Order: sequence, then structure tokens, then C-alpha cells
Amino acid sequence: MNGPMKAAWGLTVFVIVAGAVLWAVTGQVIFAVFIVLGVLTAIGAWFTTRSAATGSTTTSHPEEKP
Repeated sequence: MNGPMKAAWGLTVFVIVAGAVLWAVTGQVIFAVFIVLGVLTAIGAWFTTRSAATGSTTTSHPEEKP
């Protein structure tokens, strides 16, 4: 995992925790938006990491190259 991806995961965790803490402390449901957005960001980061790890989906054959 590279530096920017670690930073993205760290920010995602921070947003989720901040939303949960602020919701618990203030009792205002609007902070649930933080949690939802953090989870959506985590899902996007996970899919991005998975697609980058699998590589290209197209196959090329040696005879197709000019």
C-alpha cells in the first residue's frame, strides 16, 4: 500500500470516528452523514485497490503487436 492510499484510509477512518463521536456527544442525527460518507469512501477505496491489484482486464496476444 502506497502513501496516498494510507492517507486516504486514515482520512476515511477519521471521518467515520468523528461522525460517530459528534453524533454521540451532540445527539444530532446530521452527523450520521459523516459516517455514511466515510463508509462510501472506504468502499470506493477498497474497489480501487482491488481493481489496481488485478491489473489490466484486456488481453493482448503477441501476434497482434505491429
